This record gives sequence, structure tokens and C-alpha cells, in this order.
Amino acid sequence: MSTVSIIRTSAIFCAALFPVFAGTIANEGQTKTENAHPPDAPVASGEEMYRTYCAVCHALDGKGGGPATPALRDQVPDLTTLSQRHGGKYPARYVESVLRFGMAKGFPAHGNKDMPIWGRVFASEPRTAESTVTERITNLTQYLGTIQTK
Repeated sequence: MSTVSIIRTSAIFCAALFPVFAGTIANEGQTKTENAHPPDAPVASGEEMYRTYCAVCHALDGKGGGPATPALRDQVPDLTTLSQRHGGKYPARYVESVLRFGMAKGFPAHGNKDMPIWGRVFASEPRTAESTVTERITNLTQYLGTIQTK
């Protein structure tokens, strides 16, 4: 792998994982009871999650011109055309699958099927309830459905 590829990949992962690391660092000084499990944080809206996790590559409008795109080797897909690219129907199950399991093709920011990124990020904590992860993925999937071009 070339130095440029390594730098690009590192930039993508840093941008994608910054919110997770920032939260971890912010919580470092707090004492934890070994068996205590704090309640899951309220689940953000799909739009909030999109702005936090996706807009860095896909841009606020979903068309793929986010600030991280110059560091990417592959073109970022326009998320507003998912329905058009899937026979006129929004592919909610496909989107949920990409978020949870990564992509077979392996875009670095999403991970591949062997090392998915967003399903783990949306868990945030090792003991986050599966229902919370599912709700986060569902909220983001539903939001992406609202930005589809007609």
C-alpha cells in the first residue's frame, strides 16, 4: 500500500471515529462500578446521526461532496439517488445492511463484511443494548429515505 493510500485511509478512519474517541476521552476521568451498566444514551434522530457520521464524506445534502472526499480514492456515492439506482424503490434493507455489516465491495469508511465499521460505532459502548443499535440504524435509514430525489 502506498504512503498516499495509507494517509487517505487514516484520514477516513479518523474522521469517522472521532465522535467515538471524543466521547471515550471525555468519560475517562469518571469512576465506573464494575458491574454497573448505565442506561443507553437517548438515540439521536436520523438527521443528527447523518450530520455526525455521514456528512464528512456524503456532504450535508447527501450528494457526496463532503470535506473528506479529497482524501478518498473512490468516488463517494450520491445517497439521494438510492431509490433511482434500485428500481424506483428506496432500498431500506440494503441501507440497514450496509450500516450494520459493511459492504461486500469494502469502502474503507464503511468497512467490508469481515470488518464493518458503523454497526460497531453505533453500539458506542461494548454493552449497548442491541435494541439501541437497531434504533440508531433504523433512524438513519429512515432519514436517508427522506432525502431521495423524486
